Amino acid sequence: MITYQGKGVCLKDGKPQAFSGNPEEARKKTIAYQILQAHNLSGDDKRLRIRFDALVSHDITYVGIIQTARASGLKEFPMPYAMTNCHNSLCAVGGTINEDDHVFGLSAAKKYGGIFVPANQSVIHSYAREELAGCGKMILGSDSHTRYGALGTMGVGEGGPELVKQLLNNTYDIGRPDVVLCYMTGKPKHGVGPHDVALALVKAVFADGYVKNKVLEFAGPGIASLPVDFRNGIDVMTTETTCLSSIWETDEEISRYYTIHGRPEDYRKLEPGDGAYYDAMITIELDKMESMIALPFHPSNAYTIREFNENAEELLAGVEKKASELFKNTRLNLRGKITPRGVQADQGIIAGCSGGLFDNIVEAADILTGCDTGNGAFSLSVYPTSVPVSLALTRAGKTADLLEAGAIIKPSFCGPCFGAGDVPANNGLSLRHTTRNFPNREGSKPGESQIATVALMDARSIAVTARNGGVITAASETAYDTEKLAYEFDNHVYQKRCYYGYKHPQPETELVLGPNITDWPKMYPLGENLLVKLAAVIRDPVTTTDELIPSGETSSYRSNPLRLAEFALSRRVPEYVGRSKAAARLEAQRIAGEQPAALKSVLSRVGDADALLPDTQFGSCLFAMKPGDGSARKQAASCQKVLGGFANICYTYATKRYRSNCINWGILPFTLEEGVPFDAEADDYVFVPNVRSAIESGAEEFPAVILFAGGKKQDVKLYIKGLTDDEKSILLQGCLMNYYAARAKQK
Repeated sequence: MITYQGKGVCLKDGKPQAFSGNPEEARKKTIAYQILQAHNLSGDDKRLRIRFDALVSHDITYVGIIQTARASGLKEFPMPYAMTNCHNSLCAVGGTINEDDHVFGLSAAKKYGGIFVPANQSVIHSYAREELAGCGKMILGSDSHTRYGALGTMGVGEGGPELVKQLLNNTYDIGRPDVVLCYMTGKPKHGVGPHDVALALVKAVFADGYVKNKVLEFAGPGIASLPVDFRNGIDVMTTETTCLSSIWETDEEISRYYTIHGRPEDYRKLEPGDGAYYDAMITIELDKMESMIALPFHPSNAYTIREFNENAEELLAGVEKKASELFKNTRLNLRGKITPRGVQADQGIIAGCSGGLFDNIVEAADILTGCDTGNGAFSLSVYPTSVPVSLALTRAGKTADLLEAGAIIKPSFCGPCFGAGDVPANNGLSLRHTTRNFPNREGSKPGESQIATVALMDARSIAVTARNGGVITAASETAYDTEKLAYEFDNHVYQKRCYYGYKHPQPETELVLGPNITDWPKMYPLGENLLVKLAAVIRDPVTTTDELIPSGETSSYRSNPLRLAEFALSRRVPEYVGRSKAAARLEAQRIAGEQPAALKSVLSRVGDADALLPDTQFGSCLFAMKPGDGSARKQAASCQKVLGGFANICYTYATKRYRSNCINWGILPFTLEEGVPFDAEADDYVFVPNVRSAIESGAEEFPAVILFAGGKKQDVKLYIKGLTDDEKSILLQGCLMNYYAARAKQK
């Protein structure tokens, strides 16, 4: 059971209790506060300017990061920067472009002094845990699941521009975050795994935004009962709560982890000081957990498997209804999978930074030993998270056990988590121990009348389900034998295959630029006035980054901004790209000194069109209720800007990282007050006068007017609150690259 308490508490003698008095001194006793302040260069404990210890990226993001940093004056990586090749390693779209990016990455590691992890050696977060984490450290990654809190490391996932800032010796600027105590008690019962706890946590806090942009600090007697892999499996899923970061108490179990990984010096005991103050508390009673399933289309759509099986007809009907709302030209029939034996799934996947861990796979192998997955439609694939993990499983005989049972062992790869591998058949239901089950994360293309779905489950329940031929079954309700197997880490393969260039740059190295690796198009400073045409209006409660820029094969074009932008909102609002391009063409004419009649006609509704036109920037705009849940990929914002997007309007941003991405690409992150009706539709306009002057002066309120296609007008107030001075400058300059270029000219 998981409960949330929104009042401040303190941890006294290891137990939570009510707090009275001034919390300012007591909050300094949290682990999170101490680590953040140790990395804070501002001297102000409320306005943080963070310098990280290491950076990590994968092959969807590192080319754009390095290209941006190079254009901004990069000479050498100032800290360890690991570039893994785990996100599009198996993509079959685009000819040579996938491997061209990998070749570029190796040349950049040599030139600037980086770490290069070849394809299929490790997924990004496994490598960071194995080689970079350390108690009291902070790591910034261009992937939303950058979470190493169980190892005593605060990980933060952000868009690529935030890594660019670190590469150029600048800082990550945030207000001091609230810290929420996650107090763990009890011990998980047989069959309950880390994904069960994680899904229950996400269900408890996601919908109401209880921990949005806060730090989760795990403490309590329950931690001692959890092996390291179990802790890591919970920790990586804290991203799905929309928290900023996480940190855990450390103990002898973590000390052994660092010793096993050849880095005993990276361990130190972390624990809250007596009387540490927390802004809120989540209680996690591990002994009350059951096997869980998260139904499409979000990890928070979670139920116990027992509840699911008892109410399958109703719950699957709800998923079908949601699918019909999201994808008008498709028909999902999950209720057809209900059989006399139970709900029949088509596929099981154990993979990635959450599922492919040693303990998960060992227990799955034990469940399947002497059994088989059957010769029906159900299939089981297992992706160990790194080659060292795969070696350990092979040496222990667990790989053989899985193969004998009918499972397929595949290389380290993140594909099943974002739709680039193991795409099920149309109308298929895939069970996955991965991090997300958003629409299209399984790789289907609803625009082509394809649809498939993913439900998240723990590896243990997936293995039990596989043993039952694909009939969904809870491991916590199944008898089986398992024995904890000691893990032995062997990094010799890393030493043989990975490139370690930190502190040894070779500036004479030429970057290898394949034909698809292109520079960013020219971006202009913010105009005095802004006129935007609504190219997409989405009224779903939450809009994910996968809807803003689909994952899967689209990511093959990650290094070509113009080609990638063609996919923006393609699976949610297919008309978006055409509408944005039409607006961009009119803006190009305006910049060239022409006077497009279409623009003058709109501007005449708010004033003297001839006077306004030279100083009124024109482009496209997205409205969504709550955009940006999910991935940290900068492309969710950069593709909008490449197409001529200048603003987002919403009630709130789902994550800080998406809002930061918008700012770094010069997209104005407007909000409306909650509850204010926004009646505009696609093809309506929003005019924001004197927006440049307002931002320069530090204004947070922007009078604007909606110009409806039918001729009506509506005054509205937009807001951009809490901009730092650097963020104001970035918006005024038009994007982060322009900001750095302007600074270089001033030197």
